[in-house]
Amino acid sequence: MSNMSQSHIFILMVVIPLIFSQVKCNFSVSFYYFYFTLFLTSCLMSVFIKYTIYIYCHFYGVILLVCWIYLCPVISSPQSARTKDCVCELENSDPAFPENKLNNVEFTAIQCTRNVTSEKMTEVDRLVLGLQHRIRQLLENVSMLEKEDNGNLYAAVSLRIIELEFAEIEDLLDKLNRTTDSYQQQSLQTAAEFQDMTKTMAELEKFDHLQVMAKERENEIIKKDLEQCKEELNSTSPAPTLSPGYCGLGHMVNVSGPKTYSLTEYGTSYPYGACGRDANPALGDENKYWLVVLTSSNAYSNFIRQYNSLSTIILGIDSKDAYISSSNPTTNTIQGPNMVMYGNVLYYNCYYTYSVCQFNLTTESVSTVALPSDTGYNSKFPFAHLGTTYSYTDLDFATDESGVYVIYATTSNFGNVVISKIETSNPPVLGQTWFTSLHKMTATNTFMVCGVLYATRYLDEETEQIFYSYDTKTNKERYDFKFNIKKRQTNIQFLNYDPRDHLLYVYSDAYILTYELVFQ
Repeated sequence: MSNMSQSHIFILMVVIPLIFSQVKCNFSVSFYYFYFTLFLTSCLMSVFIKYTIYIYCHFYGVILLVCWIYLCPVISSPQSARTKDCVCELENSDPAFPENKLNNVEFTAIQCTRNVTSEKMTEVDRLVLGLQHRIRQLLENVSMLEKEDNGNLYAAVSLRIIELEFAEIEDLLDKLNRTTDSYQQQSLQTAAEFQDMTKTMAELEKFDHLQVMAKERENEIIKKDLEQCKEELNSTSPAPTLSPGYCGLGHMVNVSGPKTYSLTEYGTSYPYGACGRDANPALGDENKYWLVVLTSSNAYSNFIRQYNSLSTIILGIDSKDAYISSSNPTTNTIQGPNMVMYGNVLYYNCYYTYSVCQFNLTTESVSTVALPSDTGYNSKFPFAHLGTTYSYTDLDFATDESGVYVIYATTSNFGNVVISKIETSNPPVLGQTWFTSLHKMTATNTFMVCGVLYATRYLDEETEQIFYSYDTKTNKERYDFKFNIKKRQTNIQFLNYDPRDHLLYVYSDAYILTYELVFQ
């Protein structure tokens, strides 16, 4: 066979079938397509060349089949990959989420939970109660030993017993001081950590573009309100210790509102203050309202601003000022946000003393009456809760259907609340006094209704709760109240009951509000 013939055979037998077979890459199709191509090629070759050359055609066909088996997957695989795979490049313009910050917040929260326990929270109370018990026991022992005194024996033995009692009390005081200092440091550290966590979570929330966390908080508030509504509806707690018809009101069953809510004309500049109406107004002054803002260091004031109606105090117009003194602070000016007006006279804590001041707006004169010498003042026994103390709230004042009261605490009563009736003469005189077991710094405010003292406590930023009562008629105390007050601001600096309209007047972070007491 000539070289020319062999080259023709190679072209016809190898190249042409390969070209045709690339039309399909599937091996099973290509396999049958190959044999069909080979058959046609062989037939054509048998026509143009000799029979012996036909044998070469089959020889080349076998070679082609072997090559095809190995080459077809190799040839077809790139095309198959190109038809099946899709590669996309995604570029995120947002910064990467700082997961390490979230982990740090979680770790800090766990540590705070471990450090702040209910046992630690009540340890100071247990120490104080133990100290009170030891002091009472010491007084009893001294009294008993004085009765049994027989001269020399009293000097030798009795003084030794008293000395041991004093040593035990001193140990308790040392332990109480150490515990208080430790908890104060822990409280400051926890507060700082909480602020850091709050700041970090606010930064992380910026990554929440769908506002999932904000919606979740709204849902939690709604759930909480619903739960409170259910509790109020299903509440079976007994009513206060007021006899039906006492003061003509019946039992207090709820607190509704706020009915009014308005920022004072001073804006948010003065978060501490007081407001209300005269509980026993003169003829023609029934619709007047008064407002006092602590304009010096959030602690002191020297004037009272009066308005002719509710609308004028809300709008901050048509007001009249009555000045106690031209200086602020000075002798007999106002200290602290707690005060009341009764009979055109303002009752309040005199500046830097444990005395009650009585400022007569008609005569513009001041008279005073001193409380017991161990009365706390200058933030010794203020209102407080776990998160803060309300400065210069040692003395609180309240009005009810029978007159004016001052609420305070003394060291002889171990910092517990004392109630004294103020006889509204000129000068004022302290009347009957009642002693309670309520420690003053566990409450945030007090008010009187029909001779019953009520105390509030801080639950959270949205809720204050009436939790305690003391009936001055029966001398009975209760700690099982759960009347919630829905706040609009975080803190309540002033709260007082007006017996004329049965409303609670509230000064809360520069806002004035009213709530209605519901009786049945």
